[in-house]
Amino acid sequence: MKTYESLLEAITPTGGETREVFDPATGEKIGDAPVQTVADLEAAIDRAEAAQIEWARLSDAERIQYLHKAADAIEASAEALAELLSREQGKPLNGPNARFEVGGSSVWTRAAADTPLPVEVLVDDESGYAEMHYRPIGVVGAISPWNWPMMISIWQIAPSLRMGNTVVIKPAETTTLSVLALVTVMNQVLPEGVLNIVTGPGRTVGDALTRSPKVGKIMFTGSTEVGKRIIQASADNITRLTLELGGNDAGIVLPDVDAAEIAENLFWGGFINTGQTCAALKRLYVHDSVYDEVLEKLVEFAKNVPMGVGLDEQNVLGPLQNKGQFDVVDRLVEAAKASGARVVLGGNPDRDAPGYFYPTTIVADIDPHNALVVEEQFGPALPVIRYTDVEEAIRLANELEFGLGASVWSKDRAEATRIAARLESGTVWINSHGGLHPMIPFGGAKQSGYGREFGVEGLKAVSVPQVVSG
Repeated sequence: MKTYESLLEAITPTGGETREVFDPATGEKIGDAPVQTVADLEAAIDRAEAAQIEWARLSDAERIQYLHKAADAIEASAEALAELLSREQGKPLNGPNARFEVGGSSVWTRAAADTPLPVEVLVDDESGYAEMHYRPIGVVGAISPWNWPMMISIWQIAPSLRMGNTVVIKPAETTTLSVLALVTVMNQVLPEGVLNIVTGPGRTVGDALTRSPKVGKIMFTGSTEVGKRIIQASADNITRLTLELGGNDAGIVLPDVDAAEIAENLFWGGFINTGQTCAALKRLYVHDSVYDEVLEKLVEFAKNVPMGVGLDEQNVLGPLQNKGQFDVVDRLVEAAKASGARVVLGGNPDRDAPGYFYPTTIVADIDPHNALVVEEQFGPALPVIRYTDVEEAIRLANELEFGLGASVWSKDRAEATRIAARLESGTVWINSHGGLHPMIPFGGAKQSGYGREFGVEGLKAVSVPQVVSG
């Protein structure tokens, strides 16, 4: 399956209910996705449950070897996967987009395989001896989003498999083909029943997955609203949860910055994946003394970043993935305009053009409680808020219910670190925003979720700790 055509053929349904899939950049049909049922889900859970026994009996070294084979398979089909991802999700091939995401999928698979998790000796003295082991949970249910459908799926799949669990994954309805293709490629080398995929509506299939008594863990990336429903649905079974939920990340720019020096990092912090990233920079607080200069340099960089159809090699920004998200961004920017905020770039979409393109938009002189600031826009529209007192900026950054990420921008790392300690978020970056590393744990605070992914903490999160004492 090293060509796009062969990959698409391998995942094209041969029967049952289907749904047409269209390119969000052009409106052209790219294929048909299966629409499965709760009965299909229950059969997949049964397959996963049956396969888990033998999978858990393998040695850690054997499961590591399988994960490396899966990463090899991803790399062998990388260009085909990237083209499908670009056509279905909309993100361009180049830049931090489709090829980057497919490459990250193999990198994170290998990282999950190679992260050491030795037995921990807790006590070894005259009082006794005790060890901490990490055992498989059983079946892990994974629910992945439409913004980074392949890579976030891997964040759920790879550590779960490494720890001896089997997986049933339900992809987002608007990026079904991307995850189906990824799973199909990995299943070329994985034992049967270890990795299963079921496609279908979240209101039926997704809900049944979270309620199943045979599923020991649910991993979900998506909105806070849906996360709350998952918590409720999983309560009767005391199902373990890792929830990476909504984010409305704040960045605070201190008065000592070099505006030209930080402009590029500010831009990509906010506009990576055309702003469709949970941990993107979504509200930027800039000190009055450097406000105009930071705004000028940010706009200067942003206006030269090409946006367009993802298969055109020069583009690095694409469309919104779906009409609903386009409408959210459009509504918020129009409300900001009506309030008297100043649009310094963009804000003028061609609503009659094909595709869900919303231009790169930067909004200045906006009230800190405007809807564009306090609601998660999840698109290419960044509000820039002026402040005069850093205490005010910290208060504004912390007053929302979200706490996924934040950033501080300053030449003085010690001062930036002091401010970072006061920000209520799972991660605080200094002079960058949103960068992730497979060995650095990631997760939210407040209503941005709980649980950690990546590295040792990520492996522990998909296992049951067991103390052996005596």
